[in-house]
Amino acid sequence: MERAVLQITLFGLLLALAATQPNKDNWDIYSFHINSTVTSRYATTVITSRMANRMDESKEIEFHVRIPKNAFISKFRMFIDGQVYDGVVKGKEKARQQYTEAVSRGQSAGLVSSVGRTLEEFKTSVTVAAHKKVTFELTYEELLKRRLGKYELQIHARPMQPVKSFKVDVHIHEKSGINFVEVKGGLALADAISKTYADNEVWVNFYPTEDQQKTCTSCGEQGMNGDLVIVYDVNRDSGLGDIKTSAGYFVHHFAPSSLTRISKNVVFLIDRSGSMHGKKIRQTRLALIHILNDLSEDDHFGLITFDGSISYWKRELVQANQRNLESAKTFSEDIRESGATNINSAVLEGASLLNAHPREDSASILILLTDGDPTTGVTNLEQIQSNVRAAIADKFPLYCLGFGFDVNFEFLETMSLQNNGVARRIYEDSDADLQLKGFYEEVATPLLIDVTMSYNGGTNLTQTEFSQYYNGSEIVVAGQITDNDIGTFTPQVVAISSSKKMTFSNPNGTVESTGTESADHIQRVWAYLTVKQLLEKE
Repeated sequence: MERAVLQITLFGLLLALAATQPNKDNWDIYSFHINSTVTSRYATTVITSRMANRMDESKEIEFHVRIPKNAFISKFRMFIDGQVYDGVVKGKEKARQQYTEAVSRGQSAGLVSSVGRTLEEFKTSVTVAAHKKVTFELTYEELLKRRLGKYELQIHARPMQPVKSFKVDVHIHEKSGINFVEVKGGLALADAISKTYADNEVWVNFYPTEDQQKTCTSCGEQGMNGDLVIVYDVNRDSGLGDIKTSAGYFVHHFAPSSLTRISKNVVFLIDRSGSMHGKKIRQTRLALIHILNDLSEDDHFGLITFDGSISYWKRELVQANQRNLESAKTFSEDIRESGATNINSAVLEGASLLNAHPREDSASILILLTDGDPTTGVTNLEQIQSNVRAAIADKFPLYCLGFGFDVNFEFLETMSLQNNGVARRIYEDSDADLQLKGFYEEVATPLLIDVTMSYNGGTNLTQTEFSQYYNGSEIVVAGQITDNDIGTFTPQVVAISSSKKMTFSNPNGTVESTGTESADHIQRVWAYLTVKQLLEKE
């Protein structure tokens, strides 16, 4: 069989595929299958769409799917008239140059672009002869991240027409055992879903009929366009965690339970510049009041608002007792928007407030909420990032929450990553206050600080030092075992937990190999984390 090459360019810019989009009425999707296999939290998902041109002339047929933002495409193929066309994934810079050239030559080209909170979309199209068929096959992979005590496998289906053979098959295998499994989302039709359990495995099957494809929450006469979300967690202990090894590689999942929470020191930096007017500032005030209600009495906190100038609620961290919380809520309700945006001064003041009031064996957190670029004070982005790194000095994480699509999210993301935190985009819609509160819940209960993961006999390790570990989350480290000698491989975790140093280790002193069956899986997790962290450093 002859193998041809299809140039697929993948990048993050939203571009038009062609001057005129194909008309979906010109083709028939007669089969749409999604098969997802999850092994030890690592998911490989294959979308296979079979389409036919029912017209008496050649037509352009479009393949258009959505995948999770944290996933990467590992394979794309098309099958047309006995030929296999393999996709070639290009880097961002090459993609910019080659995309337009490919389209102008009449070649098929694909693209990836952001479409919302959790998804990116992949599009491509190809011209198919009259009464011929085409099969599209897209494979993507992702490491599921544990948040609030659960993993979520998100599958988005949008054939946008009822399909005669529509199937979603999910197989989850967790050696440590599966604690619970739930199915939710706009496509979750109870009559079309089945779950099967066996030891450490579960199968979820979703086979809606053509009629059912028009009746679910995210369905209509045009078919389905929504999510099927499989939520689960695994059984775990309070010790060293789950370590899998095979063929010279290892993956370590660390999520101890039954630990005493650590009190925290948290400072909120609230942008009150003019661009926050209207719904943004109202939702921010509402979310802040919700968050204040969730503080524990042994927590300490501070509030700073900023536009072109800085305003303190109090110039020191105070205990989250009833009197202080009521005062802080009154302050929050009175936040009004005006003026420019001095992000540099705000973050430096927040860092100074945390540094000036250290508390032994507590976790400090700095949270910035803004919707705009710096417009006054220091406005050079690299200079701001340098100033912030010097002020924080790896003492605590900085979390940046960017409000809306106009925010310079790349700047916030870089600043967060440089300071052991993460950035989240807050979408300006009816539940923005719940998004803010939901983020806070992820960091609301620190259990460990100054976490150091060490692996005697390990090499080429992914990140091994973490400033904090939160309840409901998970730390994942992967690497290679030196000379594939598992007998000398000794993992250990050292951290601080509520006023004492803790050491997590294997009481038997040895780690058993999980065999060769999952060798490729473990190596791919290592590669996934290595590449992801290298990209973050870039």
